[in-house]
Formats: sequence, structure tokens, C-alpha cells
Amino acid sequence: MKDYMRERILGIAAYIIDTKATVRQAAKVFGVSKSTVHKDMTERLLEINPEKAKMVKAVLEYNKAERHIRGGKATKKKYLNL
Repeated sequence: MKDYMRERILGIAAYIIDTKATVRQAAKVFGVSKSTVHKDMTERLLEINPEKAKMVKAVLEYNKAERHIRGGKATKKKYLNL
């Protein structure tokens, strides 16, 4: 694995753990696609640092479980602003 990839993966992992960010938020901050972030966090990070991979997985699972609530809030906000 290339050094720049390793640095990116560890940087994104630290960002997600520290801020509880979603895949989309992390992708925007690091200037990569959400597909890249997802692959980095679910596959590549496991090879580099299994401990961090577990912490990231917990955050991503929490975000996934909560996404329907955020979607509902976004829809409500959209229609209140009309």
C-alpha cells in the first residue's frame, strides 16, 4: 500500500472517530468520493490498524442506525422553509 493512501486512511479514521462524522462528511473534508471513504474504512483500515477499524465501525453503525432520523429532520426543514 502506498504511503499517501496509508496517511489518508489513518487521517480519515481519526476524523471520523473524533467528530463522529458520516462517510459523506468525511469525503467532503478530505476531497475524495464517499465510495473511497467507505472502502478505506471497511477494508483497508482493517489491514492497517484493526483496533481503529473497530472504533470506526462503531461510529459508522451508529450513523447508519440514525440516518432515518436525520432524513426526517431534513425533510421537515425543507418544507418549513417553503
